[in-house]
Amino acid sequence: MLKLFKLFNNKRLFIMLITLVLFIVVMGFSLGPRKVLSWPESFLRDTTGFVQKMFYKPAGYVAGLFEDIGNLKDLAKENEELKILAAQYARDKATYNFIEAQYKLLQKQVHFTAAQKAQYDYEYWTVQVVGESTEPNNSSIVIDRGSNEGVKLNMPVISDKGLVGIVSRVSKFTATVKPLTMMDPNDPNSQPPIAATATNKETKSFGMVESYDLKTGRLLMKRIPPGDPIKEGDTVVSSGSGGLYPRGLIIGTVDSVDIGEYGLTSTAIINPAAGFQDWKLLTVVASHQESEE
Repeated sequence: MLKLFKLFNNKRLFIMLITLVLFIVVMGFSLGPRKVLSWPESFLRDTTGFVQKMFYKPAGYVAGLFEDIGNLKDLAKENEELKILAAQYARDKATYNFIEAQYKLLQKQVHFTAAQKAQYDYEYWTVQVVGESTEPNNSSIVIDRGSNEGVKLNMPVISDKGLVGIVSRVSKFTATVKPLTMMDPNDPNSQPPIAATATNKETKSFGMVESYDLKTGRLLMKRIPPGDPIKEGDTVVSSGSGGLYPRGLIIGTVDSVDIGEYGLTSTAIINPAAGFQDWKLLTVVASHQESEE
């Protein structure tokens, strides 16, 4: 007992014992299954939250400042690129307007009929793909627009990459598209061949895209006459001859040009521009004349 009183006389040791007891009590409350915090825990948590709040916001402002400086550099670079693109667009737009004005003037001078003027005046209708069959010998795509909204047989359908196929069946509210992968000259139900040419060689190059090779995944452009300048890397587009396919629809890129079966013509192997898979939206191309009928 005497030793205990002596122990209490040692102030440092007494404070340590009191602190240890309080710590054990707080730990006991903390580890127990409780829904409400004890006042020491609540005080400690509130104090910690207040201090964090005091330092967190200024630190966030400083970090955000450096991030904003980095973003400003990126914005300045993007702004310069946009200025270049805007200038290029303005030049292209001016050139297009000039050519369009000349074209209309020439139409007027040669006394084009209304039908001739509307021949290359197209409308583009965005449609949603609601069904798709990927069977190699019976591929088809169903779109959510039918005859009630002007869709007709043999209207071309394109994606943002290029020509996909033509409308092969039409009902009131939907239409079925036969893709280019079904092109087969031996099939009487196949879509008609496409009169085609190469970009920037429109007056010098011509051929017919007639079939699709399932093994290689390539289109075949046949009947290319001797001396035709078409070559590897050229972009093949529809020429508009025949009136079924509007001119300028992108078909694909030339992989190679080979001599034809009888050596009198050449055949171009074309990598299709459209991917023929997983479409969500497509576009039906209608001439202005068709859309008014």
